[in-house]
Amino acid sequence: MPDNNARVTKNLVIINVIVFLATLLNEPFMMQNFALYYPMSHNFHWWQIFTHMFMHGNFWHIFFNMYTLYMFGTVVEQIIGGRKFLIYYFVCGLGAVALHLGVQALQAHFFFSSIPPVVGASGAIYGILIAFAMLFPEARMTLIFPPVSMKAKTMVIVFAAIELFTGVTGIADGIAHFAHLGGMLFGWLLIKYWRKRGTLFDR
Repeated sequence: MPDNNARVTKNLVIINVIVFLATLLNEPFMMQNFALYYPMSHNFHWWQIFTHMFMHGNFWHIFFNMYTLYMFGTVVEQIIGGRKFLIYYFVCGLGAVALHLGVQALQAHFFFSSIPPVVGASGAIYGILIAFAMLFPEARMTLIFPPVSMKAKTMVIVFAAIELFTGVTGIADGIAHFAHLGGMLFGWLLIKYWRKRGTLFDR
């Protein structure tokens, strides 16, 4: 079990909870100003690229994201150090934004569909999952639902395949599937880069 030294992870959880409570108090204001809108929207502001990562749509959204962040983030942070973990978290989050907005641009060009704002830390969370799988590929993990046990390296492949399939087919609409994939992709690239330079464990 993780110990009590993962300060960055704990602070990220606290900030997310505070922002969620603020959203409950004044959802229209929080959504209009801090959710991520498509850059061509009149509601778009540059800071939304960062602030949307601390917002969530409902209780279960933030619960599962924060549960995953705490369970896996504390382990990853203790391995690579707090400074590197914070960099990694935001790189994954911004990578999620990049891929998500890229897909939105294609959708707007070809399908002329309305583009809803996006909220959530899921892109960064998926990046943390792939970091854990790269650090502990043989670790056995059991999903909450369905209660299936598998190796960490298998789990992230399955998650990535599901996100790609649902994103392309549109079966589970209303979820930023390509943001999840973007977080995983940029997380994978950053871990590979740090390993190549021999700085992954440089605290």
